Amino acid sequence: MFLHIGNNRVINTKNLIGIFDIEKTSVSKLTRDYLNNAGKQNRVIYVSYELPKSFAVCFDENLNEEVYVSPISAATLLKRLKENKID
Repeated sequence: MFLHIGNNRVINTKNLIGIFDIEKTSVSKLTRDYLNNAGKQNRVIYVSYELPKSFAVCFDENLNEEVYVSPISAATLLKRLKENKID
């Protein structure tokens, strides 16, 4: 299944590790360090230039982490996941 994360970008949910609220998680120094390190390693993909509200951590075909920064809230992305889940 695929999840639309904004600006015509979709991610494959089988590669999804987690979806996080940027405002709530960036309070932690560990999260800020994680995002800074991912940026230095060119693993951060900005879906849009709009105000970021969430980020999704995935892995690619080589099992390298990718971080997608999205203008869509984590709550909305999680709701989309639940609505599209096949039982």
